[in-house]
Amino acid sequence: MNPMPPRGKRSPARRGPAACGVLTLAATVTAAAALVSCGTDSDAPSSEGSRTVSERPTAPDSSAFSEKTASPLKSQASEAAESARASASEAQASASERADEFEASVSADTERANQAAENALKDVDGKGNAMSDVSMTGRPRSETGGVLASVVTFTNRTDKTADFAVRVDFLDSSGKTVETRYVGTENLEPGKRAQRYAISHAPPEPKLSAKLVKAQRY
Repeated sequence: MNPMPPRGKRSPARRGPAACGVLTLAATVTAAAALVSCGTDSDAPSSEGSRTVSERPTAPDSSAFSEKTASPLKSQASEAAESARASASEAQASASERADEFEASVSADTERANQAAENALKDVDGKGNAMSDVSMTGRPRSETGGVLASVVTFTNRTDKTADFAVRVDFLDSSGKTVETRYVGTENLEPGKRAQRYAISHAPPEPKLSAKLVKAQRY
């Protein structure tokens, strides 16, 4: 019979295939962890397919920004000035058109009579011979299509048929003549009265006032 081994001592256990598999798996996991740790190191370059961390954005060059925006701003200022000039021109053209339309609606002979009045006053010195026979009254813009107009009243105080011509100046607030219009009436019988319009073709602003400058009977 084989002698019994001493109590308290055990023979070293034999490692079977299962134990070796566990050890191998543990070593694999450890190696993988080490690789992951190295791959996520902030100093190491990222591998292909991994997310790239963007660098901190730098502030734009202020001088370059000014150079780029200066030209468009100048262009916008130029366009605004041109638009203002165009608006003023359109306002003046519109006022002139409305005045022409109003004159045409008053009488078909208005332009011819007014041209005759201008010709008649070319050689007249001073205020003329008919200032006492002519008066002038303003009309509300609401009645004249928005234009500045005054009613000129001619009275023939003689015993003969006569033609009349007047010059009307439109003045600004400083008294400067901005526009001159000529108004006339023809073949006015003795003791009769006639009314014609002196109409400004200037834009609504600045506001003007009408002044009777000359009146001639001929």
